[in-house]
Amino acid sequence: MPKIYCHELIVPKEAEDFNGHVNNVEYLRWMQDAAVQHALANGSTEATLAVGATWVVRTHKIEYLKPTFAGDCVAVLTWVANVRRVQSLRKYRIFRRSDKALLVEGETQWVFVDAAKGTLRSIPEEVKAKFDLLPDGQEPDADSLV
Repeated sequence: MPKIYCHELIVPKEAEDFNGHVNNVEYLRWMQDAAVQHALANGSTEATLAVGATWVVRTHKIEYLKPTFAGDCVAVLTWVANVRRVQSLRKYRIFRRSDKALLVEGETQWVFVDAAKGTLRSIPEEVKAKFDLLPDGQEPDADSLV
């Protein structure tokens, strides 16, 4: 499984707000969709469910750099930057395909939770092993788009 996962979409008209560009909440939705798809693709969802756990968001950080519009094709790149005892940091970069413009940079701090108790728990090795970490300094740029 590649360290960097690419989730692509065409921006629907409904994503635009009264300012005529994509509403900020849509970027968050795209980030979460990409994270879920990456976890499904690398087997971590299955491994997490097998140990009776789930992932819950602790924090999101999003920096909006350029506007996006209906009809744009965007690539949401995501990767896992680190995995610690009970948490994991996932990062994102969103690019517009047509001009390779960097639109958004973001990150999400996820925590590992016992699904039955709702309490934090240590991430087991079989779940950690599903993530191929991308160290700082190796973040994708526009040239990473295929």
